Amino acid sequence: MTPVPVFLYHAVTDDPPDWIAPYAVTPRVFTEQLDRIADAGLTVVPLRRLVTALRGGTRLPPRSAVLTFDDGFADFYWTVTPLLTDRGLPATVYVTTGAVHTPGTGPNGSLLPPADMLNWRQIGTLDTFGFEIGDHTVTHPQLDTLSARQVWHEVFDSKRRLEDALSHPVYSFAYPHGYSSASVRRAVREAGYTSAAAVGNAISSATDDPMRIARLMVRSDTTAEAFTRWTRCAGTPVAPLHESLRTRGWRMYRRARAVAGRPVGGPPGPSTLE
Repeated sequence: MTPVPVFLYHAVTDDPPDWIAPYAVTPRVFTEQLDRIADAGLTVVPLRRLVTALRGGTRLPPRSAVLTFDDGFADFYWTVTPLLTDRGLPATVYVTTGAVHTPGTGPNGSLLPPADMLNWRQIGTLDTFGFEIGDHTVTHPQLDTLSARQVWHEVFDSKRRLEDALSHPVYSFAYPHGYSSASVRRAVREAGYTSAAAVGNAISSATDDPMRIARLMVRSDTTAEAFTRWTRCAGTPVAPLHESLRTRGWRMYRRARAVAGRPVGGPPGPSTLE
């Protein structure tokens, strides 16, 4: 299996809320990036095919890529879906269930600041269209700072809510902020997920861990040159990456802040692979 760039997007809009703007791209830029993926000769495959290959199953096409979208912004329904459907491209949308709402009502509560998010009817429609709906917890916390009971609530209750809405199992998970730990990953496996996406800002490979798949975060400041290098599997490390002392120290600091009642907050951001 050749290296596989797994692209991570958040919002795709011309007018994102300030808090997500550094992690958003415009529809024009997104369209150009889809063109660059095609020009590089990459075949966009569903995430589940990558997971199958990582677990020793059916091989991927020689030059493959995966598209993923975190949080569940409504622009995926209105803007991204037509662009992907026109090109016949699959994608996985990781939904924060506490930010979802029934049409005509407000969200049920999450740590994400206000934004236009998908509603349950739209999520069901996307599922019918063939897009994979994955889980991104209930409230979008830093899972590696929580107690075991809190982690279980976040990874299990959100899974149950999605499965109730979709009437079929949900197997894919993404760690909020990219943060995980050995105990968090164990809880995710025990909850019944077969894959989990991290960040890492690295390219996935045949030896990548299916429970912390490396992804490349596409930001508002990602240059065309950098994106083109990613499509060529260049310019960034190849997973798996070993956990660094810096990563461990950062986790300890965030845990200490959480225990003190002063958690390190902020929107989804780049992180090292945990």
